[in-house]
Amino acid sequence: MDTGMEQAVLGVILEQGDLGIHMVDAQGVTRIYNALAAEMDGIEPGLVLGRHLLENFPSLTGHTSTLLQVLRTAKPLLNQQQTYRNLYGKEITSLNSSLPVFGQEGHLLGAVEISRDVTRLQQLSEQIIELRRRLYQPPATQARGKKLYSFADTIGTSFPLQEVLARGAKAALTDSPIIVYGETGTGKELLVQAIHSAGPRQDKPLVAQNCAALPAGLLEGILFGSLRGSFTGAENRPGLFELADGGTLFLDELNAMDYSLQTKLLRALEEGEIRRLGELEPRKVNVRIIAAMGENPRLAVERGVLRRDLWYRLNVVNLGLPPLRERLEDLPLLVQHFISRLNHRLGTRVTGISASAMKRLLAWPWPGNIRELANLLEGIFNNLSEGVVSVAELPTHLTASPGRVGLRAILAEKEEQYIRQAMQAWDGNISAAAAALDLPRQTLQRKLKQYSWYKNC
Repeated sequence: MDTGMEQAVLGVILEQGDLGIHMVDAQGVTRIYNALAAEMDGIEPGLVLGRHLLENFPSLTGHTSTLLQVLRTAKPLLNQQQTYRNLYGKEITSLNSSLPVFGQEGHLLGAVEISRDVTRLQQLSEQIIELRRRLYQPPATQARGKKLYSFADTIGTSFPLQEVLARGAKAALTDSPIIVYGETGTGKELLVQAIHSAGPRQDKPLVAQNCAALPAGLLEGILFGSLRGSFTGAENRPGLFELADGGTLFLDELNAMDYSLQTKLLRALEEGEIRRLGELEPRKVNVRIIAAMGENPRLAVERGVLRRDLWYRLNVVNLGLPPLRERLEDLPLLVQHFISRLNHRLGTRVTGISASAMKRLLAWPWPGNIRELANLLEGIFNNLSEGVVSVAELPTHLTASPGRVGLRAILAEKEEQYIRQAMQAWDGNISAAAAALDLPRQTLQRKLKQYSWYKNC
């Protein structure tokens, strides 16, 4: 490729996409500055090119600028949050990845920064922290907010569910960390609320944060808080650890948390103390951690999205919620519960569900679990004000020809196949087969009772 073509391709790359690109040479003078970076910073490109970085961003220093830090250390900085002001006083918050640029002989030519504007997101996160601070201002009790779920609110008598609830009730009486996992819609947050409500911390806050909702740089500030002046516009604000002091901090979708932030979380758990952003002295906190995720944490570790050492620290109590398809004996109770609740909320007079309609519900695999069931019934109640839910009211995907092979039947066949193979591989040893299948021993025993071939093993 000739030089002219290279320059053309480089120009296209620089001006496309949704990322700002800013490159400085080894002296800190701007050499490349694309249109999106200019728009983000609120400065004309012509004013930036050929000038030293600090001339256009006077609020930064050689130590606070991520680009100048990379020039000084020759090491990359990834996913760093930076708040600064341009030469007109406009405040910008960006999420940056800054990389050193080396020449052919290995000498440092400069540094390039790829940025995403998160100014509005930073403002929202500051508002979230402030609102939560007010909500949990001592004396903080759950009576000031909505009533939390308890174990008595759980609907279902099936063995898989009752086994998890029994273990959760015992764990509620301790301060040990807990990992709750299960498919979407299985009720992970409700179980967390029940555990908090049944324990000695019930009169203290239960503070929840979805770890997938914010970038790592913003989530760190929300978790640990900030010190006035730690970055431009920062205030003295407690993070969620401090807001939950004495109570429970619920971290949902933990496996979505940035890997580097997981390291800081682990340190906080090991030491029982945190540091606000920009603070040198640690603060003691007394917080119980309950984490949740949509997959088995062992698989999250194997996929490289959950730190193994953090898993070891949190995996003191491990509660796996069964999907609805594994506790179908609870389905009639759940249906009646939702019918009563919807009648009360919508002012309807639906008295129940027909046997044929219930049979269709029992034949469905429920990939969305209890949440899917609740939403399905609410959709029906929008068109049915009284009487009985019949097959005619069910959505079409539940009323397909019974002659078709359903997903539930396919899954059951595969499940039986894997269980048979495990039992044969371990010579009928239930404990060893259960460990190989990553199932509780009682669950495997229950499933084996369904298979006639097992009696001949």
